[in-house]
Amino acid sequence: MPDSSDNVKRLPVEFYRSKKGIEPVRDWLKSLDNLDKTKIGQAVKMLEYGWPVGMPTCRPLRNGLYEVRTTLPSNREARIFFCIHNERMVLLHGIIKKTQKTPQRDLTIARNRQSLVRQIND
Repeated sequence: MPDSSDNVKRLPVEFYRSKKGIEPVRDWLKSLDNLDKTKIGQAVKMLEYGWPVGMPTCRPLRNGLYEVRTTLPSNREARIFFCIHNERMVLLHGIIKKTQKTPQRDLTIARNRQSLVRQIND
């Protein structure tokens, strides 16, 4: 964790928002129990204040897509896919991993939202 005297967010968080105003990652987080939410929130906060952060907390995927990696108290693995746009971490998609490999469907959802973020804000 960054030094407590460093209270500057280096990479503020923003939730991806659909044209209809839906924030799927926020909704997904609300569906989780409090311990899981807290653990994921700690990992995201580490990125906000300590960017850049590497493994095991954050892993670059491809073409500007990253994942926040969190081992939950229940020994499940959570992932939030994000991109960096306008000096912000935009949370695109969240999952609880059920297999070793990330499902292609989830990567496609994250990449599609990443494209929309770039179109809307550029």
